[in-house]
Parts: sequence; C-alpha cells; structure tokens
Amino acid sequence: MYWEKELELLERKDLEHLQVERLNKTLRQAGNSPCYGQMPEISRFIRSGMTSIEQIRELPFTAKEDLRRDFPWGFLATDKKDVVRLHSSSGTTGNPVAVYHNRHDLNSWANLMARSLFTAGVRDTDVFQNICGYGLFTGGLGFQYGVEKLGCLSIPAGAGNSPRQIKLMRDFGTTVAHAIPSYLGRLFDVFREEGLDPRKDTQLHTLVIGAEPHTEEHRRRIEEMFGVKAYNSFGLSEMNGPGVAFECIEQNGLHVWEDAYVLEVIDPVTLQPVADGEVGELVMTTLDRQAMPVIRYRTRDLTRILPGPCPCGRTHRRIDRISGRSDDMFIIKGCNVFPMQIEGVLMKLPEVGDDYRITLETIDDQDEMIIEVEVKKEWFKGDLAFLDKLQRHITHLIRDEVLVRPRIKLVEPSSIPKAEGKAVRVHDHRQKG
Repeated sequence: MYWEKELELLERKDLEHLQVERLNKTLRQAGNSPCYGQMPEISRFIRSGMTSIEQIRELPFTAKEDLRRDFPWGFLATDKKDVVRLHSSSGTTGNPVAVYHNRHDLNSWANLMARSLFTAGVRDTDVFQNICGYGLFTGGLGFQYGVEKLGCLSIPAGAGNSPRQIKLMRDFGTTVAHAIPSYLGRLFDVFREEGLDPRKDTQLHTLVIGAEPHTEEHRRRIEEMFGVKAYNSFGLSEMNGPGVAFECIEQNGLHVWEDAYVLEVIDPVTLQPVADGEVGELVMTTLDRQAMPVIRYRTRDLTRILPGPCPCGRTHRRIDRISGRSDDMFIIKGCNVFPMQIEGVLMKLPEVGDDYRITLETIDDQDEMIIEVEVKKEWFKGDLAFLDKLQRHITHLIRDEVLVRPRIKLVEPSSIPKAEGKAVRVHDHRQKG
C-alpha cells in the first residue's frame, strides 16, 4: 500500500523529469536569497534552465560553514513576513544554523513524514508516542505534524522521564514510538527496574529510530529488547529534519523521496560522484521548499546508493544506513577510525550494555584511545576474573577492527553521563601542537 501511489511508483524517466522541473523552480526561488543570488552559476541556470538532472553537478556545493557565515538571513529566499517557523542548531561554538519555513514548506514536510510513516506500516489506527525533544530540534515537531497528517492518536511525550514514558505507553496503549537509539537502552533498563517487560506489558509493535548514526547490530538489539520491528529514519535540519529518507517494511535500505530531494553521493576528497554501491558523502538538494531552498548541501554523512529495485515497488532510490560521518573520523597512531566501527564490535557482545564513550588523551607523550564500556547488570557482579577476561576480549576485537590497541574500561550500567539529544561518542582531549 502507498500513501501517494502516483508519486511513489513513478517510472524513473518521469521522476527525473519532475526533478528537473522542480529544480529549475528551486533555482529561481533560491536566486531571491542574498547568498545564492550572487552566485554566477545559479544565475546562469536561472536564465537558461536545466534540461537534465546531471547538470546539477555544475552548481556549487553548500556547506554548514556557509550557512553559519551568512547567518541569520543570508539564505532566506522569501519575505520575513511569510516565514512561520524556524529551527536552529545549538550554536554552542559560533553561529548556529537557522532554517526557515513558510506554510507551504511545513505542509510539504508534514506530508513527507506521513508518507514515511505509512511506508513503515504505521496507520491511522495506531497510537504514536513521540519520545523526542520538541522546540528548535526538528525531531519533535517534524514527527508530530506527520503523525497528525497520517491521522494517528499522537502522544507528544517529549524526551526523558522514563517512568512517565512507560506509564503513557501502558495507560494509552501506545503501538508505535519514536526515539533516538541511545535512549532506548536506558528505557529498557527502567522497564526491568519496574518489574515490567515491554514485550508483554505494552502494545508496542513498531519503533522508529533515527537522529544519530547506529549500527545494524544496535538496531537488532533494540528489536530483541522490545520485541518489535525497528525502522530506520534519516533526516537533517538543513533538509527539513526527519522524513528525508525512510525504511519501508522490507527493511533493505531507506527510500529517499526524490520528488522532494536530489540525491548525490560523492567522494569527499575528489568531490566527484561515486558509482552506485560505493560508499561516499551524501549531498542533498531541496526541491519543494520556498522559504529557504538549499542547493547541493554536503551533509558529511557517509552512505551508498543501493543498486537494484526494492520489492516494495517504490521507484525512489534507496541509501544504506549512515555508516558514519566524514568529519567524525579521527586519526590515532596513524590509523583512520570511525566510531561506528567500534560500536559494531561492541553491540555484538551479549555482555555489553547500550552505551560507550571514546576518549582520546595524550599520556606520556603518546596519544591513547580510552573506551569506557557499560556492562549489563547481570554480568557486572564483581567477578574480577570474568571482567578481566571480557576486557581482554574486547581489546583484542577492537584492535583487530581498527588496528589500534585501545585501553578498555568496563563500567557499571547507566554510569556514562547521557548527553541531551544525540549521543556524544568521542571526546578528544589530546594535546595539540
């Protein structure tokens, strides 16, 4: 079943024709902004028009640094009086990134979210609990308006307060919940502390997870804990927020809604496109946003386009789950390391809990990687011989994966401080110079 069958099943040539039509309209709209309006490449195509989607490669990239440099109004392409909402990053280190929406943009976004949820099997008969922050963070309101568009009973629970989340689930018969992956392990622990089992004591059948990169092993662990299917969601504020790409019930990649976005995957060094199936940096262009269109945005997220059709019948191409970020990679002792490599090792171990923290420090003039690993309560019982064996086992596995020997510290469950919003996995305290 489909939310918008005529769009979701478009033949490839018709979908690309629609993209070209919408891209030309987007360029004309973007030309109204102070930033894009000064770019000769965009002015040229506003005059001549694009005839193929491949011509997008002749346009300049947009980076987060550009959005911050021209903060707050440099990318606004409409009158301020037409703007009805803004979302923004925290801006703790310099200018934040502000993204503006008019009514058309919000309606389009809500429809994309409804389509996404419908694709994952959510229906208007469901009770949807949104365990995500509201406000400037897009996850709360993005899902809220999509759920209402779909017609579910929505519970805007917000983030945190696990006992209240559990009570809401049980009192109102929540069937679908949305949360970031790093929180769900903590929520499951509170279920157990209260003597409850989410598989038996709730009506949950679906979880939607996203907002932070996570491994397939982490997703499967979440599914096992809650006894449900967990669907992967991808989005970013610069492209609206959630609803950019979503897993269908086949769970074999995330469909990017190509009537709303142009999808590219490039080599982050050469900036040239890579072949389908090869990992590169995701680049996105909005096609249905008026207040603040964004062109060829370098997301820094690493993924690949999955070749071949999806059994669900949708023709919109699929990307693989995000495997990390090009700017998350750190170099230690000459080796390139992505945090997701370490998570992939840890989440396969039944003794390991749901959180970890990587600290990079300079010790005796040598850079060291220290990994704190939470151990499940049933395994953290003071058996020093067992814990020593587990520590050595984890050290060996991670060394084989990243070619650097880490210092492993096993810690009690729920002892690693939790960050608000997305989990902060890496803390770099190395001496610079």
